[in-house]
Amino acid sequence: MGLGNGIDELAAAAARGEPGALDALLAAVRPEVLRLCGRLLPNREDAEEACQDALLALARGITRFEGRSSFHTWLYRLTANRARSTYRALRRRWQLEAGGVPLPDAADPRRTSVVAGTRLDLLDALDHVRPELAEAVVLRDVLGLSYREIADLLDLPEGTVKSRMHEARRQVRGRLAGSGD
Repeated sequence: MGLGNGIDELAAAAARGEPGALDALLAAVRPEVLRLCGRLLPNREDAEEACQDALLALARGITRFEGRSSFHTWLYRLTANRARSTYRALRRRWQLEAGGVPLPDAADPRRTSVVAGTRLDLLDALDHVRPELAEAVVLRDVLGLSYREIADLLDLPEGTVKSRMHEARRQVRGRLAGSGD
């Protein structure tokens, strides 16, 4: 999945506040974080912005990494949440700059970045389901974590994760089906 298990030791060292460990960790995970952001935000500039947000959140939050799940799984969750926040911020900025004009159906990639690409309908739909449902969908369907990994990460029974996925997919499908109006 891109990150070796030396990363877990580096993350633990950074969480303990060992000198130099955080910088080394950020440098080591940056390519993976950028790749994950690119799976959610297809435009390169948007993915770069989300990547910077995620690395900043990682630097601020590393002391809260308890090692209950693997660092890699924890990083996926943090990155997914930051990418969704970045998307919302970019969308708001676009709407303000467009003077309240709704997002166009067919994006003009020369005019704006945030409305380009196929993930946007999904991100929009995810904004309309409960955060814990949206998070499960992103971790499973976009980032490809297993039910077991998600259960460990969220400290939930696997059955709860599966039922959240079922409900989230049902709601997202309904939203996507109704988005033509």
